[in-house]
Amino acid sequence: MATKSLASCIFCKIIKGEIPSFKLVETDLSYAFLDVGPIAMGHSMVIPKYHAAKMHELPDEYLVDILPIAKKIALAQGAENYNILQNNGALAHQVVQHAHFHVIPKPNEQEGLIVGWPAKEIPKDELQKVYEELKGKL
Repeated sequence: MATKSLASCIFCKIIKGEIPSFKLVETDLSYAFLDVGPIAMGHSMVIPKYHAAKMHELPDEYLVDILPIAKKIALAQGAENYNILQNNGALAHQVVQHAHFHVIPKPNEQEGLIVGWPAKEIPKDELQKVYEELKGKL
């Protein structure tokens, strides 16, 4: 199992116990805790015990471990509606440069994640080009 940490990273410090947290779940590969700046009560974080800024930089075994933990937390929160949020890069609203997953209850219109979705209508021939390019890279 590969491990990697960064001394200056706040999440790596939380994992090591250098910064206190409200730990919910810990496995060999992951650490979950309450967010101290929640957007809804029970808002939690699931982080890999491997320092990587973005999700695609994580070894797959960490990703396999994270979603079952997020599921357990979502069930424990008891919210009928919730979001699992994962951002990659500053432009995509990532603040802490350590890959992490938010588990955010959505109890009502005012609390929880508020998302705008600026969908665009794309001509089918342009979608076909994008499809072929992506498919070719997979």
